Amino acid sequence: MDVTMRGPCEKSGESEEQEKEVAAAATAAGRPAGVPKAEDSDSDSDSNLETEGTHGLRELVKDTLYLRSCRAHGAMPVSCFLRQGRAPELNLRHRGLGPQGARALAPALSSNPYVKRLDLRDNGLRGAGAEALAHAMSKSSSICDVDLSENQLGAVGAQAVCAALMANPAIQKVQLAGNSLEEQAAQYLAELLLAHTGLKSLDLSYNQLNDQAGETLGPALAENTGLTELNLSWNHLRGPGAVSFARGLGANIFLRVLDISYNGFGDPGASAVGEALRTNNVLEELNMSNNRISVVGARSLGLGLRVNQTLRILVMSRNPMRSEGCLGVLKSVRDNPVSALELLDFSGIQVHREFEDLTSSVKAILPGLCIKTDAGRVEYKKELLAVWRPSLPASAPK
Repeated sequence: MDVTMRGPCEKSGESEEQEKEVAAAATAAGRPAGVPKAEDSDSDSDSNLETEGTHGLRELVKDTLYLRSCRAHGAMPVSCFLRQGRAPELNLRHRGLGPQGARALAPALSSNPYVKRLDLRDNGLRGAGAEALAHAMSKSSSICDVDLSENQLGAVGAQAVCAALMANPAIQKVQLAGNSLEEQAAQYLAELLLAHTGLKSLDLSYNQLNDQAGETLGPALAENTGLTELNLSWNHLRGPGAVSFARGLGANIFLRVLDISYNGFGDPGASAVGEALRTNNVLEELNMSNNRISVVGARSLGLGLRVNQTLRILVMSRNPMRSEGCLGVLKSVRDNPVSALELLDFSGIQVHREFEDLTSSVKAILPGLCIKTDAGRVEYKKELLAVWRPSLPASAPK
């Protein structure tokens, strides 16, 4: 049985230009236009060949649509998209797509039922590019993981992306690091946290979310149901915003991993986090490194550690808490008979002999606890290595 594949527009009167597009798409797929994929001599049946031909035809339609869209928007086609086939991951990072490239990609992406992970990191999409892709993301039945980091999305892009995500509950992981997101964008992010119960992981690191943003995000975090991993490192959460965010953490009942390192929580924020740890019974991993926490803040945080039963990993490195602050935290852990801590990281902080002596006594009570300091470096357990894995953008904010 001969199966001849024809271009999607191969009818009487088809233009020569359209034929060229089909031919280009077919060539990218590795065979001439109008020729089916080579039949294996051991092919099971004609029905299998027909199914194969249907898949090939669908890919030709997608490729032709993409080429036509590129021409309409004056964008250069990306060859790896034409070779995508049925691969579950589409990696177009660092391709310089820009807004026009995003507009060209969107229609073909909407009709692609195979892509599960979409990586468009560092493409200069800006708000206009995000708006162009929003429709494709909202309609896709397959995409569940999206990386739009380092695209200068701003508030306009954040609004478009959040609206698209709220329309598509299938998307579970989103990375928006390094996108110049400020106070205005926080409102759209808060709406996302309130509406999208299927979202499991959100990366907002390397942005400019400030104390006002913290006041907006805190109540949304308290009401969120579903998010299990949140990265807010390298932002500007401080003052009342840090306190408000910590209060939201205290009320949250789903979050398991939280990275708020390299912010400005200070002592008030640390105290609020300590209060949150008294009531939160789900958080397992917390990174508070480099947050301007002094001895006072460390001791306040320790009050929560005296009763908390779920936290396994606490990173407090590079805070000005001195040996006295580390000592206060460790005493709180010692006084908690039901502590679940497995890793306590004080690297970048000088500790004294008294702390080292206390470490020995605590290890006798909690033999599974790994304590990391500059004085005695201890390797992370293998199973903990993947916990803190921030994806650094091309340039960190100053």
